[in-house]
Amino acid sequence: MKASLPAVLLPTMLLVFASPMLLADGGDISKVNGSTRVETGRQVGEVETVNGSIIIEESATAGSIDTVNGSIRIGRGSTVGAVESVNGSVTVDHDVEMESIEVVNGQVKLREGARVDGNIISVNGAIKLEPRVVVAGRVENTNGAIKLDGAQTGGIKTVSGDIVVGKGSRVDGDVVVEKKRGFNLFGKQRVPKVVIGPGAEVTGTMRFEREVELHVSDRARVGKIIGAKPIRD
Repeated sequence: MKASLPAVLLPTMLLVFASPMLLADGGDISKVNGSTRVETGRQVGEVETVNGSIIIEESATAGSIDTVNGSIRIGRGSTVGAVESVNGSVTVDHDVEMESIEVVNGQVKLREGARVDGNIISVNGAIKLEPRVVVAGRVENTNGAIKLDGAQTGGIKTVSGDIVVGKGSRVDGDVVVEKKRGFNLFGKQRVPKVVIGPGAEVTGTMRFEREVELHVSDRARVGKIIGAKPIRD
């Protein structure tokens, strides 16, 4: 006796629902709970989950990537759209191309050769850019250190974070430390430290709306400085 059509299809249907990686190339991947992985070389659409991490393996292509609670890792040589995480870190491997990064709570790290066409914004979390990283827009956070190590960006802005523009780095725009808004219930505010290292360049204005400790190397090139007196190293 032939098995009915639903009986034949049931194992396949269960496998598809259990493993989003079996979706056809170009399709979106969406989950509520659980981690999601896009395998090496795959091409998919949007990737999103609510509770779980997202891993994009090497040389993959994806649209926007979004998680609420979970980390995001983008593998070497991949191309993705906008990346967003509410609670979780974002790690971008070598030579990745992407549109933008936005994080509420979590650190952001870009490894050598990565490129971001827009901005990197983290409310609470450090941002680190390794050599040959290019961010066409600005790098911005409220709390957490911002460090450029031989990288390039269109601007830097923070409120309470330290800034290091390291050797060989270039900022094609302003470096801004904004005034902290609201009342301080915990005594004296911490003074951010800003370092412009040897061989670094800031083409725009360095503007400080609050007290900072500013160190500028004699071998650095900077534009106009407003609101702070540099210590020459």
